[in-house]
Amino acid sequence: MNSSKSPCVLLTGGAGYVGSHTIIPLIESGYEVVVLDNLSNACKGDEGQKPVPITKVEEIVGKQVTFYNVDLLDYNSVAQIFDKHDISCVIHFAGLKAVGESCVIPLTYYRVNVSGSINLFEIMKAHNVKKLVFSSSSTVYGEPKFLPITESHSVGQNLLNGYAKSKYYIEGILQDLCNSDKEWNVIILRYFNPVGAHPSGQLGEDPTGIPNNLMPFVAQVAVGNRPCLKVFGNDYDTIDGTGVRDYLHIMDLADGHVSAVKKIETNSVNGAVAINLGTGNGFSVLQVIETFSQVSGRKIPYEIVGRRQGDCASSYCDASLAKSFLGWEAKKTLKEMCEDTWKWQSMYPKGFSTAK
Repeated sequence: MNSSKSPCVLLTGGAGYVGSHTIIPLIESGYEVVVLDNLSNACKGDEGQKPVPITKVEEIVGKQVTFYNVDLLDYNSVAQIFDKHDISCVIHFAGLKAVGESCVIPLTYYRVNVSGSINLFEIMKAHNVKKLVFSSSSTVYGEPKFLPITESHSVGQNLLNGYAKSKYYIEGILQDLCNSDKEWNVIILRYFNPVGAHPSGQLGEDPTGIPNNLMPFVAQVAVGNRPCLKVFGNDYDTIDGTGVRDYLHIMDLADGHVSAVKKIETNSVNGAVAINLGTGNGFSVLQVIETFSQVSGRKIPYEIVGRRQGDCASSYCDASLAKSFLGWEAKKTLKEMCEDTWKWQSMYPKGFSTAK
């Protein structure tokens, strides 16, 4: 860093899967990091201790991470964090993210994701912190109208669940906020499908309950925690009939956030700029299963069942804007994604509870 004092970045939801991995390259790039998380979807530590993902990050980077067990809906407690620290930029990860659950309890999703975000933005404004990276999702595109999906693709149309709608609404709030106050510098990162783990195997995805995503489910079948994987549909117009998605290694995604923070620091972001983060390539469910089976040396039992409501045949992005605007591109292969997932799952077969 150019200044004698390292810029301080606040991570909301920083004990979650994407947030915890992002701490690592931030600290390695010289940033001071403060983490806020209500631990609704993170493995808690022993009483009085930091959550397990944060302690694992500390072991990896060899530094202490400032952590607050705080909910964004608790306005005063969040404001006190801004009072204590000279925060220069916020990466906003916090939010509920289970697609199926969002259809069952939509009001909870809107209260947590949308109201929590409004609290955060109001507190940032009150403290004159107007640099933000927002963790959004490719689900805001809905059913793909064309492939690969560029940032000019329509958003907000025919969204099938409250999770996607909440991300879309927050994006709209940020656009309005930036239009009302030109001092804001906001980058909206639309993730495709984050997978994998830190190469050390010490940090990975530890979903609570039944995994909602393919890779952690495959890993749990491979390690013997679950008997069989259900493949939802094999009659799509794809290479082998199964759904195709753009899978992105979690450490590539983490580096994308660092690139976004560095870009925002230059004050060259006008308004709220939305950027896809993905590899630009799609892999089918069966290709993921085959690759994981090869790297793990384990047979992955699966059964074909009917299509799942809300799933599309293929979804993968055009990531060229990320390269030209942020200087970022994904580097890791599907094989590396599977290898790092397997290393993590092998070391922690029951997830972070194994480490406690």
